[in-house]
Amino acid sequence: MSMPGFRVEHATPSSRVGTVIFLALLVVLAAAPLWGDRQNLRLLSEMFTYMALASLWNLLAGYAGLVSVGQQAYVGLGAYLLFGLAIFGGIHPLLTIPLAGLIAAVVAVPVAGIMFRLRGHYFAIGTWVMAEVFRLLASQVSALGGGSGTSLPANIVVDMASSRTMREFLIYWVALALMVGIIGGIVVLLRSRYGLALTAIRDNELAARSNGVDVARTKLVVYVVTAAGTAMIGALVFLQKLRISPDTAFSVNDWTAFVIFITVIGGIGRLEGPIIGTIIFFMLRQTLADFGAIYLLMLGAVAIVVMLKAPKGLWGILADRYGWQLFPLERRVHFDAAAGSGRHAKTEKQDTPPASS
Repeated sequence: MSMPGFRVEHATPSSRVGTVIFLALLVVLAAAPLWGDRQNLRLLSEMFTYMALASLWNLLAGYAGLVSVGQQAYVGLGAYLLFGLAIFGGIHPLLTIPLAGLIAAVVAVPVAGIMFRLRGHYFAIGTWVMAEVFRLLASQVSALGGGSGTSLPANIVVDMASSRTMREFLIYWVALALMVGIIGGIVVLLRSRYGLALTAIRDNELAARSNGVDVARTKLVVYVVTAAGTAMIGALVFLQKLRISPDTAFSVNDWTAFVIFITVIGGIGRLEGPIIGTIIFFMLRQTLADFGAIYLLMLGAVAIVVMLKAPKGLWGILADRYGWQLFPLERRVHFDAAAGSGRHAKTEKQDTPPASS
């Protein structure tokens, strides 16, 4: 974007390099079925799902200030929609994934109308209570096994692909595509006028409102978008598992606690944070999983240390020290020394680093 006398740029040298590295890595990951075995593909698929979930939660909490501990509501909703649409609607399992996102977005509107009446820690508790309501409702659906759950019929699984190997390839590619689509969508959102509004809300909600930002509308958009993305991820996760139950679909530990851990240690309020946090989380999990219950205690200890020593997360330290960014999100205003002279403009940094959460 440009106007007489100044222009606004998003890209920086580090973001250009980061974008190239990210795209090159995507090419390598897209070809993973050629070089990875079944275990590697499953691990990478799981990493993609957590990276997407953490990115969505980061958008919700790190930018819009909506700290939810009930995102498992939409994971479970997406999962149950997959089973319901595939079993009773006869819809192809892969087509149920975007449908689950669309239906979840519609459901999120009235839910937001209730949740937005709450503020701060009351909102956080309210989201958890709402997730429990979703879980209890799911346990009453006898057609899907009630409290004990059910499995996806074999004929539906076979319809997805004739061989097990091809099914795993398809699920892997869909997981990669969802992760890329969600991160790409967040980049587009943050570069739009809603991104400016979210930056203002993140830094000072009162000041944003006084400057004409429609805070309620912006938060509603983010909440609905996050619900849709989370539901699609939930549908994909349980398409891979092939079995569902209320306790697993609406697990606060699996779908919210780990996601919050990932975002906090990576860097809340920065798009790169969930990516770095996911990599660190899986490194810790692979290293510490043999320690049993102590594994969770050690994860908690790591989170506490990071929050005390690096409140902005590990990526926040790098960004503050070196000015790194992987994606072209930071707005920089270049003021021309003399309009139309063609001489180099001086640069003023427009976007401030996220406030410590």
